[in-house]
Amino acid sequence: MSNKVDRGEALYRSAFKPRGLATAIGSLPHTDPDEACSLMLSHLPDIPVWPQLPRRSFLENMYAQYSEGFPGLALENERLYVQRSVANKALERLYAAYLENAIDQYDFSPDYAAGLHAFLARKIPAPLAVKGQVTGPISWGLAVTDEDHRPIIYDDVLADAVAKHLRLKATWQERALKAISPNTIIFLDEPYLASFGSAFISLSREKVINLLEEVFQGITGLKGVHCCGNTDWSVVLATSVDILNLDAYNYGQTISLYPAEVKAFLERGGIIAWGIVPSEEKALAQESQESLWQRLMETMGYLCQKGVPFPTLLERSLITPSCGLGSLSLQAAAQALEWTAKLSTTLKEHYNSMSEIKGE
Repeated sequence: MSNKVDRGEALYRSAFKPRGLATAIGSLPHTDPDEACSLMLSHLPDIPVWPQLPRRSFLENMYAQYSEGFPGLALENERLYVQRSVANKALERLYAAYLENAIDQYDFSPDYAAGLHAFLARKIPAPLAVKGQVTGPISWGLAVTDEDHRPIIYDDVLADAVAKHLRLKATWQERALKAISPNTIIFLDEPYLASFGSAFISLSREKVINLLEEVFQGITGLKGVHCCGNTDWSVVLATSVDILNLDAYNYGQTISLYPAEVKAFLERGGIIAWGIVPSEEKALAQESQESLWQRLMETMGYLCQKGVPFPTLLERSLITPSCGLGSLSLQAAAQALEWTAKLSTTLKEHYNSMSEIKGE
């Protein structure tokens, strides 16, 4: 059975069965956007990702990169914060743009996303899909503070503004990426979800879900959530998310604590993106392609022990690094992407072998 998906097929929920295809989170350690694009495209031709380049400029870190146009935002000595008096006067513009879906006001300038602009300028030969990413509203709202260093997510008006701002950013980005492929995947990167439910974050389950959903409603293609730590996965799975991307290298067993939610997610067409290739240089040096394959099989096995069918997991799996690769050396980042691609090939072959045995 061929693993290829019809390239004319829309990637909407149950229609897309990745069967082990590979993609990535976003960041790379490069400062040259063309070199970063070339590396991404060489290893991830089916679902390439535009590269975020945090070493190139502070403006390309995962919080500053999406800050352009936010009401009252100030950048001072590499600190982002919101000036409340200015924000209150500027909110009207954001809400007007939101109501009119005026996404052109929320584009990405080259200073903030050189990798995206280099990616869009490339002639990329018919990928199956193309992936982009925005920082999610929970993490962005917790990382960006007001003048008094209080995270703006704790202000209901500003929290709502964060979600609407990021929704406009996601919508603009998705439209831009459709020039490369009609099939798009947009991830919300949510590292702060790893602290949800702890003493460090005082947010209700309802507020987290509502903020995520606000951004999701601006995305017409597949939408995912990436969290590089342990979290309450039932919260993420209670949203309309299509792809759940977890750090399967360090926290793979945690998803098996929610078997009922995972089964329901897969039954509605959900996809698990297994971040099995470590994004830390020391861990990467201690592993091999073979050891990571064994780790992946063990991690999938935890869910199978809870009644999730292995063939279903294979059919609805993507392979990724565990997190962004921006903190690695150039050589290690290249190795991580190479192993991601090779593990993807192995998983696809495994799926095909099982399908042939079953006579599909």
